[in-house]
Amino acid sequence: MVIHSTTMASTCPISHKGSRVGGGYSNRTRATQFNPTGMVRKYPNLQKKRIYVPELKKFVVLKISTRGLKTIQKNGVYATLKKAGLI
Repeated sequence: MVIHSTTMASTCPISHKGSRVGGGYSNRTRATQFNPTGMVRKYPNLQKKRIYVPELKKFVVLKISTRGLKTIQKNGVYATLKKAGLI
């Protein structure tokens, strides 16, 4: 059973972490007037994990952030997935 997130492509379904835009400036760039570097997109640390749910007696494949994995370890698989609306 593969559960896909209904939101954007690279977003964690549990912690709702997505990509962010950050500044790509160094101190050298700030010191000079004619050396712009632009913005940099930073992505969350998403991992594809196959997790067993004992209540459903089946495996679930999730593309989940490492923070989401810690949440699953703390609260349990079934409770976390139910709260996220994935079950």
